[in-house]
Amino acid sequence: MNNFFCIIILLFSFSCKNEQATPLANITETASTKQTASVQDPYQEYDLLFKENPQYISFDFDYPIGKPDGKGYYNAQKFLENNHLGDDWNGVGGGNTDLGDPIYAIANGYVSFSDTIGGGWGNVIRIIHRFKDKYYESIYAHCDSLLIEKGDFVKKGVQIGTIGNVGGIYWAHLHFEVRDNIFMEIGNGYSIDSKGYIDPTEFINKN
Repeated sequence: MNNFFCIIILLFSFSCKNEQATPLANITETASTKQTASVQDPYQEYDLLFKENPQYISFDFDYPIGKPDGKGYYNAQKFLENNHLGDDWNGVGGGNTDLGDPIYAIANGYVSFSDTIGGGWGNVIRIIHRFKDKYYESIYAHCDSLLIEKGDFVKKGVQIGTIGNVGGIYWAHLHFEVRDNIFMEIGNGYSIDSKGYIDPTEFINKN
């Protein structure tokens, strides 16, 4: 009787060990699978967009005002001057002489934003560019009018808006930025931290 009881205990113990081992392995595998599935390439959406629309991949860049090469305009506040994160393009006539002048897409791309933000930004356009297997973003702020919508594709040199003054807050000009991090918030336009921003004029001249 005692031997029989011992055998039953041993069998029960062995069974419990097996039951514990199997679920632990399964849990580990499931957790690993979920973790892998949750890690997605943040550029995947844009990879697909440009794969389906390769004619909008960028090959070169131009100034956003004054065809050709910014003719009739000057850079009134350059990149990093006074911690400025872009370039301020003004008409050579000064004041509001450039109010309503055309703004052009600097390269082929995809419009990720075109709307009013309010405050000192006014109307803003954001365009994503795929260039040499990397992504860049161009930002056009203080627009008087917006001629494109979110979800549009544009070609280099197409008019996308007009220069504004945000209802008289500023003299008319285009605040223009280029970023090599396309996932940042709009920001403040000025900062001692310029990570993610690149010199727009230098970038355009090189490319």
